[in-house]
Formats: sequence, C-alpha cells, structure tokens
Amino acid sequence: MTARRRIILAGMAAGAFWALAVLSAPALMGVPYLPAPVALPAAFLAPGLVLAAMIGRLAARRFFDDALIDGAEPAPGSAADIDQRVLRNTLEQLALALALWPFAALTLGGAVAIALGLSFALMRILFWIGYHLSPPLRGLGFAGTFYPTVLAGLWALVSWAV
Repeated sequence: MTARRRIILAGMAAGAFWALAVLSAPALMGVPYLPAPVALPAAFLAPGLVLAAMIGRLAARRFFDDALIDGAEPAPGSAADIDQRVLRNTLEQLALALALWPFAALTLGGAVAIALGLSFALMRILFWIGYHLSPPLRGLGFAGTFYPTVLAGLWALVSWAV
C-alpha cells in the first residue's frame, strides 16, 4: 500500500470514529429531545455559512485573476481549481445532508441534526485546508462529513423500522 493510500485510509478510519462520536454526543451530554422543526434551521446554519465562505473565496479568486475573471476554467491543480473542487464536493455532501438529516431529526431528535450540522462545518473546513496542503489529507474531512450523515440515516431508518 502506498503512503498516499495509508494517509487516506487513516483519514477514513478517523472519520468513522468521528461519526460515532458526533452521533452519540447529544445523548452522552444529556441534551433533551428537540423537535425537528426547531432544530433543522439551526442544523443547516453552520454548513450554510461554510458554503458561503467557499463561494466567496472562489469568487474573490476569479475577481482578482485576469485569466479567470471572465469565467474561464482554472488551471488544473491551481488554488482556484482546488477551491472549485471543494465547493463541488461540499454541494454534493450538502445535497446528501438535505436528503437524510430531516428524517434523522424526526426519528432521532433535533439535537442529532444540530450535532451533524456543527460537525459538517468543521469537517468541510478540514477538507478544504487538507486539500490545499496535500490532496491525501482531505480524507478526514471527507469521511468526517460523509460518514456521520450516512450513519445517521441508517440509524434513523433502523430506529423507525423497529
């Protein structure tokens, strides 16, 4: 196994542990049940702010770069290209969250959705930073966003079906 794959695998494993921590934190902290309609707007606030920062950063890169100001594609591997990839992946992750978090909030309680939202924001920032430092470092940020959402969806489905 290459060093690059080991780094990505370590990030994925850490993301799996992170998912378990995020989903169990509200219960361990004794957070009371929050109704989904109360919690969901708060759950999506932090991810929305991170998304706005990503959009703003890419827009600033385009504005101050003569080669990009008219909408040209950024050079492969450039900072603007990385920001565009991060933004695209964040939108994909947010679409998944929009599909699964409401059901998780209704089934497991709104505190879980708020924990997911705060975790999402933190992990997306780590993904963004990691991608700029070295692409294999983005593994934790990706897994730390993806795994909690998927695990919450599966946990909610099992809880609802039982």
